[in-house]
Amino acid sequence: MNAIETMDLTKKFGSLTVVDSVNIKVEQGGIFGLLGPNGAGKSTIISMLCTILKPTSGTALVNGYDIVKFPSQVRKSIGIVFQDPSVDDRLTGKENLEMHADLYGVPASEKRSQIDKVLELVELSDRGNDLVRNYSSGMRRRLEIARSLVHTPKVLFLDEPTIGLDPQSRDHIWSYIRELLKTEDITIILTTHYMEEADKLCKQVAIVDRGQIVALDTPESLKEKLGGETITVKSQNNPLYVEKIKEAGIAKSVVIAGDEVKVTVDSAHTILPSIVNIAALNHIFIESISLQEPQLDDVFLHYTGRALREGGGKELSGMGAIMRRQIR
Repeated sequence: MNAIETMDLTKKFGSLTVVDSVNIKVEQGGIFGLLGPNGAGKSTIISMLCTILKPTSGTALVNGYDIVKFPSQVRKSIGIVFQDPSVDDRLTGKENLEMHADLYGVPASEKRSQIDKVLELVELSDRGNDLVRNYSSGMRRRLEIARSLVHTPKVLFLDEPTIGLDPQSRDHIWSYIRELLKTEDITIILTTHYMEEADKLCKQVAIVDRGQIVALDTPESLKEKLGGETITVKSQNNPLYVEKIKEAGIAKSVVIAGDEVKVTVDSAHTILPSIVNIAALNHIFIESISLQEPQLDDVFLHYTGRALREGGGKELSGMGAIMRRQIR
């Protein structure tokens, strides 16, 4: 049985189709990355999988439960770590976990041992009796992960779990996630703006754009399919530069990413002189230039034509408050 399977999952708001007949299968175990530019529809997909929103048509199975027919069973079998802080800083770490355990009906005979277990997993055993207001941002994130695991979910949704954290805290968070995968029978659905996280950690990634899945495979396979090498040029007048490179017919793809132009070619060292010459002929100043093998960023740009962070904003803003009201 797959951890998640969608069948023509669709969501419309009036005449606007936000999610368009999405079909994905997520195998049990490992991390599945859901990536997409802002407004692509991935937040709506997750909201339907968590039973916050009802599909307009189609459905999905989460842990074998139909999200339309059995929403309560779905909610009881999943855990969520929201992008926005959602722990109560007026309570201690343990009190936050106890409240969550009671909400999800964890048996009294198991509650204490389960709380101790998840606190130990995120290395907060010695701070469990401290008020959360005295926690660092990294500690609060770890407590939120612990809270999401108290009721032993089969699927864990992580919405931007390391956003805003310093590099050391990010590394610690992912150490806990890796340990969790080793010790628990769990599937993790990850949304992230840090492409290196998705590249290194995800078993599979799905790229969502305009409400549809435009690519789905392992990170390695997606990069192999893109092929070639990427020349990244930081320059002036990027629209003109892109136009002239396309006219020359020397690139597999050319896209603008912020103040950079990313050019995918079969042989970077052969094409590089032409790239520089095009800039010189059109009086375009090159600030810097670099070569690299395809990265997941390049795959994303190839399929969507834009960088992941373009547009700003939060994909799942407000999801926590809605979910807390709906859980029974």
